[in-house]
Amino acid sequence: MRRIKSSVDTQSAEFRTYEQHNHKRMKTFHECQRKARFDRPERDITRLRKQKKLLVRERIDLLLDPGTPFMELSTLAANMAYEGTVPSAGVVSGIGIVNGREVLIMASDSSIKGGAWYPLTVKKMVRTLDIAIENCLPMIHLVDAAGAFLPLQSGLFPDRYMAGRMFRNQCKLSAMGVKQVALVLGHSTAGGAYIPTLCDYSIMVRGTGVFLGGPPLVKAATGEEVTADELGGADVHSAISGTADYAVDSEPEGLALVREIVGTFPRETKVSLEKRESEEPYYDPKELYGIIPDDIKKQFDIRDVIARIVDGSRFHEFKPAYGTTLVCGFAFLFGWKIGIIGNNGVLFSDSAQKCTQFMQICNRDRVPIIFLQNITGFMIGKSYEHGGITKDGAKMLMVQANLDVPKLTVMTNGSFGAGNYAMCGRSYDPRFLFSWPNSQISVMGREQAAKTLTQIRLKALQRQGKELAPGEKEKIHDNIAQDYMEKSSAYYATSEIWDDGIIDPVDTRKVLGMSLSAALNREFNETPNGVLRI
Repeated sequence: MRRIKSSVDTQSAEFRTYEQHNHKRMKTFHECQRKARFDRPERDITRLRKQKKLLVRERIDLLLDPGTPFMELSTLAANMAYEGTVPSAGVVSGIGIVNGREVLIMASDSSIKGGAWYPLTVKKMVRTLDIAIENCLPMIHLVDAAGAFLPLQSGLFPDRYMAGRMFRNQCKLSAMGVKQVALVLGHSTAGGAYIPTLCDYSIMVRGTGVFLGGPPLVKAATGEEVTADELGGADVHSAISGTADYAVDSEPEGLALVREIVGTFPRETKVSLEKRESEEPYYDPKELYGIIPDDIKKQFDIRDVIARIVDGSRFHEFKPAYGTTLVCGFAFLFGWKIGIIGNNGVLFSDSAQKCTQFMQICNRDRVPIIFLQNITGFMIGKSYEHGGITKDGAKMLMVQANLDVPKLTVMTNGSFGAGNYAMCGRSYDPRFLFSWPNSQISVMGREQAAKTLTQIRLKALQRQGKELAPGEKEKIHDNIAQDYMEKSSAYYATSEIWDDGIIDPVDTRKVLGMSLSAALNREFNETPNGVLRI
């Protein structure tokens, strides 16, 4: 493989302008992360300390092997919902190493409304369990939740992908032979009682309780007066009902027992892929700050991004002279062979055809694919329709949707319209999907959408016989554009859990490496078909 020849002049004024702009952008991003992780009212922390409870990330720190990374997922979930009062959607999830085993951790944050489940809490928990299923990752549940936030119960209970899906996914994991351990660190009531009882191993800290209905409900329904310990405490469930397997006296003791249990799990056998010695990129990943433009409409060469992610900045490009608005090729990431598909402009028929052929090769040869999105969509117009752009796009979608190899997606800049679908957006089940802070996602660009919606609004007013005052047209346009900008931002997307988290561009290599490692816990098959030259 050849080392990519970077087109970036790191001494240019343009590079320095972009670098300064993105440093400011990253400062905002890291501040948002810090608030999500650490900002809590002092009264909430004091309350937990009086209960002899640890904070959620303190629990995770005690659980993880010292000095090993923790890839937190959806850190900024719900950052634009519930008036910002439920950071990280009230639950912390991520991939880490426990007793030498790669595991997925899902931990309630009881410093936020007692760990109550909001609609986005449930959505994040379901997504976490989906990741466990897709990648055959053992799960550790740190349970300390007050149950459903009742004022919003209609948004988290009844539908297919709401709360019941969590328990369904736990059942599926068990049938797959994927191990689960639960540590109950607070009262687990009603539906929440099923989380520990659906696990292979269940540990309870004394002073906590697991019950379908707590003491107040029992009193109201039956007249029976009973304490939480008598009803469903750790000793009751470990010695009488058999609902729990172990009772412990403190959180640190419980976390140590979780580590001990995970240590009995067999070590993962990764899917066999072509592998070589890992090496750092030749080009400094920090240069990405000077590569990504300060305007979504400005173009950049995706090869310059690839050069700062892959081993040795080496890349074998597939069909470099054909379909040039899409870059395809092979590289290595932390020693593993990967295929890369990245946008260098709008999708034409030839770029879609090239991509389709390349994906078939990757699927046949068992090579995972990384999609680097910066896409405005497919080209439109009479000549392109006559040339079969829709048909060629459908071929690309058909092959991409049915790939068996792991797919990882990063939204590096724009992600608009059907281009999002073709480049393995959320609907097409990438094992992991991450966003850069500058990225935007919507059905079309802000300006096009604002102009289109403004025209529709004006025609509606004309039909009603209304005349606009001077400046009213511009006001309508600006209001639409502002709303569209907010709803297409990376922060809104991650708040709604349309991705698995915003990441610092400099960390892209590390995040993709950990994601690929997790994806290789699950076997995948060769395609039964030959490769077509489309």
